[in-house]
Amino acid sequence: MRAVRLYGVLGPLSLALAMTALLAAPAPAAPAHAASPAADPADPAAGSLGPAAGSLGPAAGSLGPAAGSLGAGAATAPSAGSTAEDRGVALAARRAAARGIDFGRCPAVEELPGATRCGTVKVPLDYAHPRSAQLSLTVSRIRATGPRARRQGALVYNPGGPGASGMAFPTYAGVAGFRAAAEAYDFVGYAPRGVDRSGPLSCQDPAAFAKAPANFPVHPSAAFKRKMIKRAKAYARGCARRAGRALRHYTTLNNARDLDVLRAALGEKRLTFVGASYGTYYGAVYATLFPTHVRRMVFDSVVDPDPRQIWYRSNLRQSLAFERRWRDWHRWVARHDAVYHLGDTAAEVFASYEKARRRLARHPAGGKVGTAQLQDAYLQTGYNDAFWDVSAHALAAYLRGDTGPLVTLAAPDPTRAVAEENGNAVYTAVQCNDAPWPRSWARWNRDNTALARRAPFETWDNVAMNLPCAYWSAPRRRPLRVGPGGGAGRGAPPPVLLLAAERDAATPYAGAKELWRRLPGSSLVTERKAGTHGLWGGPNDCVNAYVDTYLLTGRTPGRSVSCAPRAAPEPTTWSLPGPAQASPATSSDTGLRRPV
Repeated sequence: MRAVRLYGVLGPLSLALAMTALLAAPAPAAPAHAASPAADPADPAAGSLGPAAGSLGPAAGSLGPAAGSLGAGAATAPSAGSTAEDRGVALAARRAAARGIDFGRCPAVEELPGATRCGTVKVPLDYAHPRSAQLSLTVSRIRATGPRARRQGALVYNPGGPGASGMAFPTYAGVAGFRAAAEAYDFVGYAPRGVDRSGPLSCQDPAAFAKAPANFPVHPSAAFKRKMIKRAKAYARGCARRAGRALRHYTTLNNARDLDVLRAALGEKRLTFVGASYGTYYGAVYATLFPTHVRRMVFDSVVDPDPRQIWYRSNLRQSLAFERRWRDWHRWVARHDAVYHLGDTAAEVFASYEKARRRLARHPAGGKVGTAQLQDAYLQTGYNDAFWDVSAHALAAYLRGDTGPLVTLAAPDPTRAVAEENGNAVYTAVQCNDAPWPRSWARWNRDNTALARRAPFETWDNVAMNLPCAYWSAPRRRPLRVGPGGGAGRGAPPPVLLLAAERDAATPYAGAKELWRRLPGSSLVTERKAGTHGLWGGPNDCVNAYVDTYLLTGRTPGRSVSCAPRAAPEPTTWSLPGPAQASPATSSDTGLRRPV
């Protein structure tokens, strides 16, 4: 699913870090997730995309032919019984358990608190040949803060992506929303294969990848589409050239296998895990492959695991959901016209944004922010309503003639170019390898032209992000059927806890209901009428109480419960400082990436 500028779907923890770096102030409340969507013109279930594209409603298969017809690549499905990969992961886990992890002082580049310790764990590049090439995954840990008698082992966290690192997770042990869990658990983060220092993957020169300013039309012309195709082909070739035969091994299946090796290296017989966004998908794959290795799992902002959705249709549904959240922001800004002066109706707020977009197409702000950077920045309003106020102030200032706040909000950070290109490379490799994609540009063009009539804000930008998968040279797989029986009849995991927000754009609510249906005994906690992506540790005490109870006792709240929404953001009277005033505060996670 499309990433905001390749920051990837990072989940609640990284969202909070992003705001800390942006505002040089204590991180705003972390994001949230939700329940059943109300009727809305932009709701994925609200109607048809037209005769060509089909429906984006819960019957995911209606988007077109069954997943197998998406492309003619060498799609392979996990087979029943003991495979070479099964034997390989068992061997790798035994070796990891014997070696453990030699934790020591963290490298300065990780920018982690002094009490955090870091190490590495080796995993096979190819689980079918576990004695051949190995990758070293970086791991971070901070010990549980509570009395020894109350400690429950390691809690492993993944923030999503694909392509996001969880190395910063120990940082949150002292934050109020996570303190109860941190008293009982060692907080363990890690960088998945290909991410950061875990055998970093790259597909393009980072400087070229981060080139700005750039313009991207909402409704691209035929000529612009030809450029998109050319760039997508070049990016796919770059991935194949730089990674070689290793490229095929960056998959969700291997991420799940790596997680089991990490579990063994930590000395845990069973895994306690929290995954956000894409982390929910490969956590669910893990629970399918290794159900007897699961202790407790929290899935926060749930990706739809239906094999027919992975990943082409997921992106169509996501673009539609972002349109709904984009309109939520318009309505909120309009209610506070006395503060922002951008219009007292949603239509007038949208007109103000369009005015800025047309102006930037002619004259990029600060020589750094064109329409592409504008769209990336304002896509963040769909992830976290903590961005709503600062985004409105920046837009208002720009239209008054002050470009500084918008440049601070939207301009690329050159120091992040390598990390962003790396995150994008991993995102692309995992998604393209995971499933068949349409090979025909006519299919992409037909589906997304119809979709853009209803959801213009994100549709074509999302296409550009994922189009390399149409020209991918590595073998495509068929997604695992998540749930009991999908892992060659290996049984069901213990009860897991799902968190979701009704109006989440990055991981639409239908996905949480689908995983809830597929995992017997799972419990779904819904934040009603909310849309912030990522709930755990945020301002909703109701949600946090359910998570704490589950992590500390194993008790779930029943099949389904709901929480009232968090309070709506309040506008402020300050504005984002311009570049000359911005704080030098930085973070290893300075943005949001789009889920998956």
